[in-house]
Amino acid sequence: MISNAQWPPLRPMQTGLRGRCPRCGQGHLFEGFLKLRKECEVCHLDYSFADPADGPAFFVICFGCVPSVILALWLEVAFSAPYWVHLFTTLPFMLLTCIPPLRPIKGWLVASQYFYKAEEGKLIQPSVEPERPVGPS
Repeated sequence: MISNAQWPPLRPMQTGLRGRCPRCGQGHLFEGFLKLRKECEVCHLDYSFADPADGPAFFVICFGCVPSVILALWLEVAFSAPYWVHLFTTLPFMLLTCIPPLRPIKGWLVASQYFYKAEEGKLIQPSVEPERPVGPS
């Protein structure tokens, strides 16, 4: 088996957006639509390090849902659109701007965690030094 040092570093945008393994760039990252595989089928990288949590949903809410809500508000204020107009315009627009980006964004976040070696933060206890007397010596 090849160690991590023998794999060339691949950019997270290059591998993550395509749903490929962040180490080799060939294996698949996902088993289903958003479910991560246990490991890469090519280089056997264990994906247990990856925890994108709510990151993909946050980005989709910020960049996908906001334009959809703006469209709905504009339609309502400008045209006093009935509900059926929103059903055939705003709803498909919201679904198209919110669901498809989830997978590439999750792949990008997982690949970024691997590339930058991100891990859970830890508190480091400072070394205990003997107290020095305060004041003139």
